[in-house]
Amino acid sequence: MTSLRMLVAALCAVSFALSAPGALAQSGGAQTEQQKPAAADAAAKDAAAKEGQKKIDEIAEATKVLVGPAGNPECVWLGRRVVSLLWRDDLDTAFRHLDLYDRFGCPSAHIQATFRCIVRQGNIDPKAPETLTGRVHACWLNPGLAPAPAAAANTQSPGSEGTTARQ
Repeated sequence: MTSLRMLVAALCAVSFALSAPGALAQSGGAQTEQQKPAAADAAAKDAAAKEGQKKIDEIAEATKVLVGPAGNPECVWLGRRVVSLLWRDDLDTAFRHLDLYDRFGCPSAHIQATFRCIVRQGNIDPKAPETLTGRVHACWLNPGLAPAPAAAANTQSPGSEGTTARQ
């Protein structure tokens, strides 16, 4: 009986010894898989820090360029947010932010002028590098910004509609 137990114990030991390198290799792979998300998290934190610094720089630029309450940091931050929300048709959220904007004593006429500038610029081309936030920032700094030039495809002569060239 004891020899049978010794044989079973020996088989278990051999079985464990043969499967251990695979288990160790898998745990080593798990460590590299854990390191990958850590590297991705670090990259995401760096990108977030750069984005945060960009926002701070944009607000500082607006404070230097604009005179009066429209250049106050809280007015710049809330106002640009209101205009972006209006553009995306999120009116409920835009009006809640507009209430805060008014409570801080920010000029509502600047919101109107900035939104008018955004609308005059036309739709944002999804293929263009310009983003909504960039356009809002540009219009916030200069609400009288000239409209963007029309695309070449939209500049046909009035008499050329509906005609085709025949050969």
